[in-house]
Amino acid sequence: MDRRWIFLFLALLPLTVSAQFNVDRLIMSGRSALYYEDYVLAIQHFNRAIQSKPYLYEPWFYRGVAKYYLDDFAGAEDDCSEAIHLNPYVTGIYELRGLCRIREKKYEEAIADYDRALRDEPSAQNFWFNRMLCRIELKDYDRAQLELDTIIHKWDKYARAYSVKAGICLIQNDTTAAAGWLDKALEIDPYDWESWLTRANISLSRQKWKDADKQLGQVIHLKPKMVGCYVNRALARLNINNLRGAMSDYDMAIEIDPENFLAHYNRGILRVQVGDDNRAIEDFDFIVRMEPNNIMAVYNRALLLHKTGDLRGAIRDYTTIINQYPNFWVGLYRRAECYRRLGMTGQAEMDEFRILKAQMDKHIGIQQRWSKSQVQQTRKKSEIDFEKYNHVVVEDEEPKVIEHEYESVYRGKVQNRKLDLDYMPMYQLSYMRYDNVIKSYQVFDKAVDAFNQRQRPRHMLFLTCNPKSLNEQQSGAVFAFADTLTVQIQEESDMQKTKNLLLQRAVAHTVVQNFGDAVDDLTTAIAIDPDFALAYWQRGVCAAAINELSNTQGMEAKIKEANALYDLNKALELIPDDPYIHYDRGNLYFSQGEYAKAIEDYDIAIKANHLPEAYYNRGLAHIHNGNQQQGIADLSKAGELGIYSAYGMIKKYSK
Repeated sequence: MDRRWIFLFLALLPLTVSAQFNVDRLIMSGRSALYYEDYVLAIQHFNRAIQSKPYLYEPWFYRGVAKYYLDDFAGAEDDCSEAIHLNPYVTGIYELRGLCRIREKKYEEAIADYDRALRDEPSAQNFWFNRMLCRIELKDYDRAQLELDTIIHKWDKYARAYSVKAGICLIQNDTTAAAGWLDKALEIDPYDWESWLTRANISLSRQKWKDADKQLGQVIHLKPKMVGCYVNRALARLNINNLRGAMSDYDMAIEIDPENFLAHYNRGILRVQVGDDNRAIEDFDFIVRMEPNNIMAVYNRALLLHKTGDLRGAIRDYTTIINQYPNFWVGLYRRAECYRRLGMTGQAEMDEFRILKAQMDKHIGIQQRWSKSQVQQTRKKSEIDFEKYNHVVVEDEEPKVIEHEYESVYRGKVQNRKLDLDYMPMYQLSYMRYDNVIKSYQVFDKAVDAFNQRQRPRHMLFLTCNPKSLNEQQSGAVFAFADTLTVQIQEESDMQKTKNLLLQRAVAHTVVQNFGDAVDDLTTAIAIDPDFALAYWQRGVCAAAINELSNTQGMEAKIKEANALYDLNKALELIPDDPYIHYDRGNLYFSQGEYAKAIEDYDIAIKANHLPEAYYNRGLAHIHNGNQQQGIADLSKAGELGIYSAYGMIKKYSK
């Protein structure tokens, strides 16, 4: 018994120093938050690490990563600069700062960063490529061509280099050479979207609409979220009289980018052509709200309101145009017509007199014209010519031949997990309620409910498998609650109450991705009560999370998967019928590739409680185990129960 008390004293000893943070743990927690794309929370962890030990470069660097993903490029650049000041020998910091400077259009400074990075890693292809793209942005095409030659010499199977070379040839009006480089790029990689896009731009410039349609279709297949491709393909389809296809492209462009001017304007024009006047008015309403001085949009809406019988609305729009262009006789004539239909004879006669006077002035050689200043006030995107009011709008300025994508490990998500392994995560104790976006309710578990009923914790425990990202205020509240629990633990003399407080603090640590400290608290709680089922369960979940993070980030796993499995097995010994623990153990087996065992656990979870996540994961396990038909059936059931991403998986595996 004396040994046990000594062990507990030693285990609780670090808790007495509340102001001293374990910086390694803070950095690990921050990296965990980065992994789960909880960037605000990651910044909170790195802030604490910096406050404790400002001379370490890692928290500065990782905080810069978090800021980069939050589009705070200036802040990320500053953090990278401080990290470089503290440790100038880490190449990755120069790469990240270079990317931040690119986003801020500081291309010369970005080139300097890539120069420094290439001194350490001269064979880094992405450094060469990004530096060359910076030279293109600076219009230093000769040096860009030389660097492209070097890239092609070093990596002759790198299709993007040939594609960019073709783009430079187009800028220099050498379309023949561009076509040759594109052929080479597509020969190496027929799935290179940049090559297809450059080829499509050539076809558009030559008005080869059918070719452009097919080539843009290839780009959209490879990069389905590029709005400009849909707008340009719609233009090509209009020119080959594929109105249905053009309408579909405009709809898709607006779905991706609801604020897209060209898509709304041109869809409105197309809707007029097919007789869908009321919905065309909706598009022009949007354009006028976006650009109240867009005279061509106002005129189109005026004609539609006139046609559909909204005469007062039409008068309002005609008046807007006439106020800016007093000699717009067609507008005066149409406004007079609206006035007469409303019985406003006096106003109609005034407009008709202005038209008559203009005709007389023209007859005797007096004709007012628009002033040069009025023409200069028009927008660059459109031409003010009322005879072309029903023409499709295109960009006034020639767009770049291609919008290049920089090579980086930071492109997209921090951790791009394979779709095949993208199963629903484990259930865990949390202070956040379950919410799968479609429906929100409290997941009921007997053991968790019993703990809440008996202990009456200050914050009730819930079960969730989809913890939400916390904002700064929420994460601050969780940190403060953990500090409050620390004080209570220090003052508590009853070990049974201490173990419950340790569980609650472990849950707080879990909510803020501090899995290491959570495991320590749960280990101490289990030492107090070796039959504490909830502690085994939560420790198994935290151990699995630590292993996943460690393995994917190339670090040595400090806690083996066997430890997580042991904890979940122990929890099931104490609560043998709990469906959520069976589900979690199924996930652990899934991650280890033991799909048959995973299916057995999912079967138990589904039998006890029709968990949508269990259907989803069992479906994936069946597919990986070679039973595609059963897997798709399970995914269908998961979709029916509210996990709509299951339909994407069904589409993937039904091909």
